[in-house]
Amino acid sequence: MRRPSPIPSSPRRPEVEPHPEPVLANTRSLLPVSHRGGDAADDAVAQDDQPTVPVAPILPLTSASHEGSAAHHSSSAPDAESQQPLPGDDVTHGSGDEPADRAAVGTWDVWKAARARRRALRAEIRRFTHRARRRRRMILAWLGAAVVVAVTSFAVAYSPLFAVDTITVTGVQQLDPATIESALEQQRGRPLALVDSGEVKAALVAFPLIETYTLEAHPPHELMVKIVERTPVGVVATDAGFTVIDAAGVALSTSEQRPEGHALLTIEGGIGTRAFVSAGNVVRSLPESIAARLVEVAASSVDDVTLTLDDRTQVVWGSAHESVRKGIALERTMQAHPNADVYDVSSPQAVVVR
Repeated sequence: MRRPSPIPSSPRRPEVEPHPEPVLANTRSLLPVSHRGGDAADDAVAQDDQPTVPVAPILPLTSASHEGSAAHHSSSAPDAESQQPLPGDDVTHGSGDEPADRAAVGTWDVWKAARARRRALRAEIRRFTHRARRRRRMILAWLGAAVVVAVTSFAVAYSPLFAVDTITVTGVQQLDPATIESALEQQRGRPLALVDSGEVKAALVAFPLIETYTLEAHPPHELMVKIVERTPVGVVATDAGFTVIDAAGVALSTSEQRPEGHALLTIEGGIGTRAFVSAGNVVRSLPESIAARLVEVAASSVDDVTLTLDDRTQVVWGSAHESVRKGIALERTMQAHPNADVYDVSSPQAVVVR
């Protein structure tokens, strides 16, 4: 009786991780069949001598099983599709080591692309900053024009093109304009912007009748001097004669004879007192019709100013308060009562006539 041959082992499969070992089902018994003698036993032994082929495992139809099968087939027998290059792989042509897409792009192409990008960026910057640059250009243009005008004006004003050639004196009644022009002769030939106001003041101080003055430049060659003369309020008897003074007590002129057209001032306490100031304000506020007839002004205090007219008519004025209203009331009262000897306008609301 022959000894049964050993069971041949199936070829070793490559290990596939992490798939579990499949469970075999419906496999034939690998145990040796008992010998029952005769040819039947030989046939059974001969049949057992052939290798037993295991039945394919029954696996559940899950995604894991499909992935395992795909991995098994790919590892055991790679097909043509598995040999195709992936999108991220470098494909080489020929024996060179440089990729095809990199070989097609050179340094010159990179430089042109960078230059185009810089140009596009500059164009966008110019488009978005157009208004600001335009506003800045306008401001710079205005500033430049202003600087040019200022420099030109300065240069022309201090040039001989605007030198003083004519001196005009206005506002004088008691003074001689030609005398004042002669005193300012040293200003001729100077540019209008360089006229020395200190020298002009020193020349005009010699004229006591000048109260204030103003200098005006009239390009290109005229210098105008506007003068306000002092207003005399009367004459004061002194040891030297008769001195004409204004409301501020400034002596305008002195003569031995009493000048005509000026009232004689009789002030208790003399010049510089409050009575003198009150009398001067009264004289300066008189209407022309009354001032032309005034011959004497007397004041013993601030509230006691009395006027004497050319026909010896007396006017009790009182203080310098409401002098304008008192002058208007006096004119109306004198028209209504021309033969009165005394007019009391110390209260303009109630004029007393005697």
